[in-house]
Amino acid sequence: MQVILLEKVVNLGGLGDVVKVKDGYARNYLLPQARRSGQRPKASPNSRKKRAELETAQSQTLAAAQEKGTKLDGLMVQITQKAGVDGHLFGSVTNFDIVEALKAQGFEVERSMIRLPQGPLKTVGDHSIAVALHTDVLVHIKVSVLGKLRSSKRKPLIEGPR
Repeated sequence: MQVILLEKVVNLGGLGDVVKVKDGYARNYLLPQARRSGQRPKASPNSRKKRAELETAQSQTLAAAQEKGTKLDGLMVQITQKAGVDGHLFGSVTNFDIVEALKAQGFEVERSMIRLPQGPLKTVGDHSIAVALHTDVLVHIKVSVLGKLRSSKRKPLIEGPR
C-alpha cells in the first residue's frame, strides 16, 4: 500500500514522502497514530497547502522538544529499590519507574520515549539512559539506582501450646 507520511517516521521516511508499506503496518501502526494520510497519494493544490501546514506544525513540535531537551540533558535521577548485599536488585528498574521519577522532578515524559537497550536495570549504580523526545531529539540522563538493604529483623515464630 502506498501512503503519504504526515510526520517523520524512523527508518521509513520524512514528512510528505510517498512510501510503500505493507497493509497491516499502515492500518495497525501508521493510521492509529496519525502518521499517514488516509487518502491515496496524488498531487493536488490542496495537498501542497496541507503539507505546508504540517511542516509548520512539525517545526513547532521540534522546537518544543529541543527546548525540553536542553532542560533534561544531563539530569540525574535517583531511584531506590531493595537490593541484596552483592548489588543485585530484588526486581528491576523499568521505564515506568524512570518516568515516575522524572514526573516527581517536574518533567512530563512518556514511557515509550525512554530507551533501555539492555532491558530493565537490575544492578545498583549509575546508568546512562537515552530519552527520545522527538525523532530528531535524543538526550541522555543519568539514573542512579540506590540499594536499600532488607531489614535483618525477622518476626519470631509464634508457637502454640504443646
